[in-house]
Amino acid sequence: MAHRISAGVLALNEGRILLVRHYRNDHHDFWVGPGGGVEGGEELPAAAERECLEETGLTVRVSRLAYIDELWSDTDRAIKFWFLADYVSGALDVNANPADGESIVEAAWFTRDDLPEGHVFPDPLRTRFWDDLATGFPHPIKLPLRRMQF
Repeated sequence: MAHRISAGVLALNEGRILLVRHYRNDHHDFWVGPGGGVEGGEELPAAAERECLEETGLTVRVSRLAYIDELWSDTDRAIKFWFLADYVSGALDVNANPADGESIVEAAWFTRDDLPEGHVFPDPLRTRFWDDLATGFPHPIKLPLRRMQF
């Protein structure tokens, strides 16, 4: 079984959250905060900021750890650290990602009330995220273990 550590951002700008759409015909179609695997001795917040830049062309600044997400499938086990982040600079561009085989086809900013249809990750974005955000995330929240599926 493969194990993976990844970091992602829940990047905010003017009350909107940044999401990227992963799409591969007949395989998957979902929206998620930018993020990906941690490299070598890279610190988690640095990995989250780097992944956002690679996937969206935007520079963000991580502020605090929000969620710890545990995922599993028949072949993989993953833990993802979701960080709150603020937009700093840049324009959306999903075409410069250096990752081989990436399936990101678009990125956009969404308000609480206009999240895209279909699967959106992490799961709290449709439920408790906005309330957790209002409390300021005084401590990281461990999400329940869930099976990876789309």
